[in-house]
Amino acid sequence: MNGLRRILVIGDFHIPSRARWLPKPVLEFLVGKRFDLVLCTGDLCTSDVQQFLSRLGPVRAVMGNMDYIHNPREFKHKIEDLVVGMRHGHEVRPRGDIEGLKTLAIRMGVDVLITGHTHVPMVKELAVRDRKILLLNPGSATGVWSGGMTAGPPSFMVLEIDGNRLTVHLYKVGSDDRLEEELYEFVKE
Repeated sequence: MNGLRRILVIGDFHIPSRARWLPKPVLEFLVGKRFDLVLCTGDLCTSDVQQFLSRLGPVRAVMGNMDYIHNPREFKHKIEDLVVGMRHGHEVRPRGDIEGLKTLAIRMGVDVLITGHTHVPMVKELAVRDRKILLLNPGSATGVWSGGMTAGPPSFMVLEIDGNRLTVHLYKVGSDDRLEEELYEFVKE
């Protein structure tokens, strides 16, 4: 792969048990777009969601603790100059624990670790020995409650990877039902 890659990072839908479908602002943003890759953190809960995602680009999904469709438990792939890994995250306790996520990233040998499970979006850069690791959680695409009874707004991420540079576009549905964007930069040294 050479050149800029656009990657959708999304997960924790819990459709139809906790949400009927994606919220309108999320749908309006996604429909008609095409990504180089769609990374899904799991808890799709129905194959309809995976089929929807496949219209947006090639899908790599990991199995969540509430999934009834089978996907691998782990994803790891070099994209440009970054090694990106993904797991659902339910194996880390307590839920979303930074030290546990850091240990998982080191074990997987990744520069970027993507997890879900908490339903709360997160971007956290860590210094680990002689390098940096970026932890990402897109939150819940539908904004539903998690087993820890936490819930964020509906959210997802679009990553732009160019060589060793990663730009994270974190999108959250605001109180006025509009998408709000936060930008983060990560450079692998």
